Amino acid sequence: MPTDIDLKNEPPLVDAFQSPDRLLMGAGPSRVHEDVLKAMSQTTIGHLDPAMVAMMDELKDMLRYVFQTKNAMTFPVSGPGSLGMEACVNNVVERGDKVIVAINGVFGTRMAEVTRRAGAEVIVTEDEWGTAVDPNKVEEALKANPGVKAVGFVHAETSTGAMSDAAALCRLATDHDALSIVDTVTSLGGVPVNIDVWGADAVYSGTQKCLSCPPGLSPVTFSDKAVQVTLDRETPVQSWLLDLSLVASYWQGDAKSGARTYHHTAPVNALMGLHEALRRIVAEGLESVWARHKAASQIIVDGLEEMGFSILVDEAIRLPELLTVNLPDGIDDGAVRGKLLNDYGIEISAGLGPFAGKLWRIGVMGEGARPENAERVLSAIKESIA
Repeated sequence: MPTDIDLKNEPPLVDAFQSPDRLLMGAGPSRVHEDVLKAMSQTTIGHLDPAMVAMMDELKDMLRYVFQTKNAMTFPVSGPGSLGMEACVNNVVERGDKVIVAINGVFGTRMAEVTRRAGAEVIVTEDEWGTAVDPNKVEEALKANPGVKAVGFVHAETSTGAMSDAAALCRLATDHDALSIVDTVTSLGGVPVNIDVWGADAVYSGTQKCLSCPPGLSPVTFSDKAVQVTLDRETPVQSWLLDLSLVASYWQGDAKSGARTYHHTAPVNALMGLHEALRRIVAEGLESVWARHKAASQIIVDGLEEMGFSILVDEAIRLPELLTVNLPDGIDDGAVRGKLLNDYGIEISAGLGPFAGKLWRIGVMGEGARPENAERVLSAIKESIA
């Protein structure tokens, strides 16, 4: 045993952490069902264990159902939704490519930044926060910039609660021989996401929103066209971890033998949790899940309007799973949110960017999208502003 080690800076002994009981009704993460938490607490097994491989195949099939796609290249990236964005952008974009990114909130801005860092020439279209992406602006940008490689946009903008017309935007990309890169982080599982109908090419999401799973995984799906673009690259994908051609060896197996090969040590217990979260969605049925989100959201909208609040986004493009609520004069944003958290155990989210201090973001996602949770939020808000 070494005798020259200084142990004076050892950390103090602390009690085991116990998370407080919260009703998560913010912009994410969302409430997680106890069955998902139990699944994640199972015995850890190897990431190449035959039982693990069999579970991975089931997980991919369920993801295809939720994405409404037959894409072979559908799997969860080992990281949060932002890493899914990096995976989609960095696989299909090479340095010098021209890429249009439509911005109507924080996460469109983030996509543009990620795309710039991938070396692309980024052409931006902008729409007012709280409105949908305008397909006419995207079409004008495509016509004005021949040779665009891809069009990127956010289907459900988490900073504003606005939903854009993914079908129209993907169709524009296809008509101009460009790929589409689509953010479905907040939409997947909450509203219809129809990848094959849209003709979307590189799509990413997150587990912590309407899928009602803890954060840390990012489901992605790539069309055959997007996969081929990745394979035909002139330069390697700049991220080794996210290189689709390498990750495929783990999620799909060797092209000849079918055997799974090591790429990285996957977060096996997190994948077990996602498997259970998806199993619950499949058992309930997608249409029922979408309807449940809409019904719970409407309860909150009706109740808030009775109290004198207004919703930022027009009903036609409003996300049921993410409501942006304008604050009337006299309501202290931070004070009320703090009271909701500390006195009622309810978390809602603040506004971002130009909306900071001016609105709340109330999530009606996954397990949170139930009538009893909607009524609990309304009751707490009513008492907190009295």
